[in-house]
Parts: sequence; structure tokens; C-alpha cells
Amino acid sequence: MSTIFKQIIDKKIPAKLVYEDDLCLAFNDIAPQAPIHILIIPKQELKTLNDFKKTDAELLGHLLLTAAEIAKKMGFDKDGYRTVINTNQNGGQTVYHLHVHLLAGRQLSWPPG
Repeated sequence: MSTIFKQIIDKKIPAKLVYEDDLCLAFNDIAPQAPIHILIIPKQELKTLNDFKKTDAELLGHLLLTAAEIAKKMGFDKDGYRTVINTNQNGGQTVYHLHVHLLAGRQLSWPPG
């Protein structure tokens, strides 16, 4: 069974994209945890960070650089933002297609919940 993210990649479920290239796409989270909450997902299906290999380092780097690019383009790079990758159940992952959370728009507390 394909994940909701795979269905978004395949254009079977609509999403308001804020970014897309050959390797990934980004869209607003439907349950935002901050005023700005964007999900950045690789088009390649990798379930968790544990599924990445050394040969995937360029893709993982691309996802993080895309987060920085979006932050700059949307104008919150100077105020600051947080990137999060949840992995497996205890890490808070609910959709098993790796995704980077890009959170901004308010002071974020530490440690996270």
C-alpha cells in the first residue's frame, strides 16, 4: 500500500506545493505545529532515515539544502527555523516515507516534547 506522500508525488492526492524539483517536493503540513510547517519529501521511496545508505548522502544533503533554500525564499531564514526528521514510532514518525519538517514563524522551545 502506498503512503499518502507517494500518492502526493504521483499527483493522486492534491497538495499545495511550495517547492518541487527532480529529487523532492515540499508542501504545507495539514496539521501544522508552528505558523510555518512545511514537509520536504524525497521522490524516492525511503521509509526512514535508517533506510538511507552512504550512496544516498547526496539526496539527504539535497533535502536539507532545500529546506534552507525555502527558508530564504520565504523570508524566515534570518529569524530562524528548525528542521526535524522523525524516525520510527518512538521518534514520532507517523508516515513511513522519510520527510523533513521545516518549522518556523515563532520561538521554538527546547527540548522538544
